[in-house]
Amino acid sequence: MSEKVLSVDHLVINFKTDNGLVHAVRDVSFDLARGETLCIVGESGSGKSVTSKAIMGILANNAIVEQGSITYHGENLLEVSEEEFHKIRGHKIGMIFQDPLSSLNPIVRIGKQITEATLINANKLKQMYNEIISDDLVAYKNVLTKRDIQIQHEQEKFDTWMKDIRSKGNITSEEKANYRLEIKQKRMELKRTIAQIKATAKSNAVPLRAKLKETEQVAKAKVKAYQEQVKQEHQNQMAQLKQSLYHAQTSEAKSAIEKEIALEKEHYINQLRITKAEAKRRALDIMREVGIPDPEKRFRQYPFEFSGGMRQRIVIAIALTATPEILICDEPTTALDVTIQAQILELINRIKQERDLSCIFITHDLGVVANMADRVAVMYAGKIVEYGTSEEVFFDPRHPYTWALLSSIPDVDSKERLEAIPGTPPNMIYPPKGDAFALRSKYAMKVDFECEPPFFKITDTHYAATWLLDERAPKVEMPKIVSERIKNAQKEGK
Repeated sequence: MSEKVLSVDHLVINFKTDNGLVHAVRDVSFDLARGETLCIVGESGSGKSVTSKAIMGILANNAIVEQGSITYHGENLLEVSEEEFHKIRGHKIGMIFQDPLSSLNPIVRIGKQITEATLINANKLKQMYNEIISDDLVAYKNVLTKRDIQIQHEQEKFDTWMKDIRSKGNITSEEKANYRLEIKQKRMELKRTIAQIKATAKSNAVPLRAKLKETEQVAKAKVKAYQEQVKQEHQNQMAQLKQSLYHAQTSEAKSAIEKEIALEKEHYINQLRITKAEAKRRALDIMREVGIPDPEKRFRQYPFEFSGGMRQRIVIAIALTATPEILICDEPTTALDVTIQAQILELINRIKQERDLSCIFITHDLGVVANMADRVAVMYAGKIVEYGTSEEVFFDPRHPYTWALLSSIPDVDSKERLEAIPGTPPNMIYPPKGDAFALRSKYAMKVDFECEPPFFKITDTHYAATWLLDERAPKVEMPKIVSERIKNAQKEGK
C-alpha cells in the first residue's frame, strides 16, 4: 500500500440540539493513501459530510468531537490551532461542495473569486516571514488550543453529569442533600482539574513562547536582508539597462531594451508580491485546465451566466488554485444531469492523475463511483458498515445495506425489478441498539436487534459489519438483481 497521507481513527462526533444529542458519526476509521480515491457512500444523514467537515475543520459550533483523531502528516487535526489550519485548509486540503451556486458569490465576477485566495496571500515578504516562524508559532498555539479543548471537554462532562442529576424526579429530602454535597464536590474537582490543565499548559507554553520570540527576530532579519538583496540586484540591473538604452544607436535596439526594462520591473515586483496580472494569468491557466472555453471572456462574467456544469468547473478551479495535496469532493455531481455528471467525474479523475492528488469522494450513489474509486467505504447511521476495494464492494458485496444500494441503481441490462430500500434512516438522537440497518433489512436476525455486529474480515482489504458473516449465521444469498448485475459486469470485463 502507498504512503498514508490521512488517517481517521475511531472518530465520534455528536451535535447538541434542542431535542437532544444527535449521534452523527459513530466510531469511524479509514486511511487515505497517496494518489488514491476513497469513495464514501451512503444515504443522506449517514455522516459522510460531517466526517469531511471534521477533516476540513469547519464543523458547526454545536458539534462535539467525543473521541478519535484525524492525523495528517503526523498531526492530529482535531487538536491543532486555527493558525495551523490556515496553512492546511485550502492550501493542503481542498474541498468541492455539493451546490456550486451556493459556493459562489452571485454578485462578484468569476475572475475575482478565483484570484481572491491568491491575492490574499500576495505579499511574498509576509509569506516568507510566516514560513520561518511557522513551526514555532504552531507549536506554541497548539499547546494553547489543546489546553482549551481539554478544559471544554471537562466542562462538558460536568454539564452532562449535572443534566442527569437534574433529570431525576421524585427524590427524597435526604437524597437532595446528598446530591447537593456531591455537586459541590464535583465542582471542586472540576476547578482543580482545570487549574491543573492550565498549569501544565503554561509550563509547556513558556519556553515555546520564548523560542518563538527569538525566531521572530531571526525572521525579521532574514526578510529585511532578502528585501535589500532583491532591491540591490534590481537597481544594478536597471542601471545597466539604462546605460545600454543611452548608448543604443537604432530605434529597434532602444525598443528591445525598453521591453527588457519593463520585464525587469515586473520581475522585481513579482519577487516581492503577486500582482493582479500574475494572479489573473494563473487563474486563466487553471480555467483552461478544468475545461472552461474562452477563459479570457469568462473571467469577467458572473456565476448566473454559467451553466450548472460550468459553475462546478469554476468551484473546482478555485479549489485547485492553492495546489492542494488532498481534494475532498462532497457530492459534486448531485445537482447536475447525467451527461454533465460524467464530464465532471472525468475531469476530477484527469486532474487527480495529472497532479497526483489523493481524493475523498462523497456520494449517495454507488453507480457514480464505479469507475473512479480505488476503495469504497459504505456508511449507514454514522458508521462504516462495509469497507474494501472497489472490485470487492462491487463484485463481492457482503452487507445487506450494500446489497440494497446496488439493487436500487437503474441498469439497462438487468431484467429484475429495482428494489427500493424500505423505511427511513433511524433518528440518530436515539441510535438503535444492535445493527442500525436491522429495521429496514429483510435479512435481519434476532441478534441484529440486540448486539452491534463487529467488523468481519473477508480478505485483508475487505471488511463488513454484519452478523450474516458470523459462522453461526444461516446461509443467505445476495439478491438476484445484484448477482445478475455482477455476472453481466464480469462478462463485459472479459
